[in-house]
Amino acid sequence: MLKSTTPILEGRRITHYHGIVTGEAILGANIFRDFFAGIRDIVGGRSAAYEKELRKAREVAFAEMEAQARQLGANAIVGIDIDYETLSVGGGGNMLMVSVSGTAVTVT
Repeated sequence: MLKSTTPILEGRRITHYHGIVTGEAILGANIFRDFFAGIRDIVGGRSAAYEKELRKAREVAFAEMEAQARQLGANAIVGIDIDYETLSVGGGGNMLMVSVSGTAVTVT
């Protein structure tokens, strides 16, 4: 599956637009507790454990989006947008949502 944040793929021709496809993944509140409990994991202002969880969530969201595109008969996704949002949950907990969307297309 070809994927791009641009609306076209250089050297390829879009022959059919299948529609918008999306994928979401949510990291639960425990990731924030684990993150702050493991603050010693931070090196140079970055947390390897937190980045690993974000990467995993992004991969899940992309896999979900790709599965939707395949179901529509597409072989590429263009115009991909990646968003990160913090969601407040009752009781003061927070969750992080990774959301991706794009347009499923057939290219030749």
